[in-house]
Amino acid sequence: MSDFPQFRHACMDDAEAIVDLVESGYRGERSRQGWTTEADFLQGQRTDLQSVQALIRQAGSTVLLAEQAGLLLACAHLQRHEGYAYFGMFSVRPECQNAGMGRKMLSEAERFAATQWGVGEMRMTVIDIRHELMAWYERRGYQRTGDYQPFPYGDERFGVPLRDDLRFEVMRKSL
Repeated sequence: MSDFPQFRHACMDDAEAIVDLVESGYRGERSRQGWTTEADFLQGQRTDLQSVQALIRQAGSTVLLAEQAGLLLACAHLQRHEGYAYFGMFSVRPECQNAGMGRKMLSEAERFAATQWGVGEMRMTVIDIRHELMAWYERRGYQRTGDYQPFPYGDERFGVPLRDDLRFEVMRKSL
């Protein structure tokens, strides 16, 4: 694959492909092809069609896509807030992981948030047992904050936990 994906904003016609991409990166056997799988501690869905459609429609929100030759390679959701953008629903096709696609998608999201929205900070939440993922973000300038948010136990829209110690840590980076 070429090193230069095309970036664009999702439309409603992209919603099903986005759901499939996100599920392939985090849940089930397909996700085990890459290193971002959550299949060892979460079952069930990561997102659904209605949730993705709502993100696409929502004001102050965009879903960025990275494509190459018509193939969806990566996605990320950005939500605008006062002074910062929230970065989430980040997924890279498992077979494209460890090839720089994630870095390119993250860089594009940061560029967009800073130049188009004029925000000075990117924030995200990461399940705090994901040490390798947190280290990946730290290598890209994100800092752990020590601020935690509870995992939404009992809300199967976010998966079915296999552990009772899941929580999110907020990470941030100045843009």
